[in-house]
Amino acid sequence: MNFHAKSRSGFTLIELLLVIGIIAILAAIVVVAVDPTKQLADARNAQRRSDVNTILNAVYQYAIDNDGTLPGCLPSATVGTTYNICTIAACTGVTNGCDLMPLTDKDLVSMPVDPSGATGNDTRYDISKDANNRVTVSADSAEHGETISVTR
Repeated sequence: MNFHAKSRSGFTLIELLLVIGIIAILAAIVVVAVDPTKQLADARNAQRRSDVNTILNAVYQYAIDNDGTLPGCLPSATVGTTYNICTIAACTGVTNGCDLMPLTDKDLVSMPVDPSGATGNDTRYDISKDANNRVTVSADSAEHGETISVTR
């Protein structure tokens, strides 16, 4: 008797379906673990933290260069009032705006703007002064419920 074993080439349908199913499950796990929306929001918040520090450093550098005088609206600012930082000197269209454009003459190349795409003349960053002349700069549009604020 001559039995020839059939040579098998290719995969069965069940084998292919199992491999495709396993790949789909692994891909779903990776997408959930990476969560690109959260990663992008975290990146924008990191940029906001950097911008807040940059603005505050520029305010204090301005004060050092000008014998302790704070820039813009801060010398006459009402204690505890929060002001919106403007992108232009006149603060046109910005409610309760604070002109910090003198900082761009020497201390900043340009006024930082919120990375979420601030429109108009509002940078979406705020500034305030307390009773001890300590200045606080904050980001009013931080994501994931974070509070981004620096006081010096």
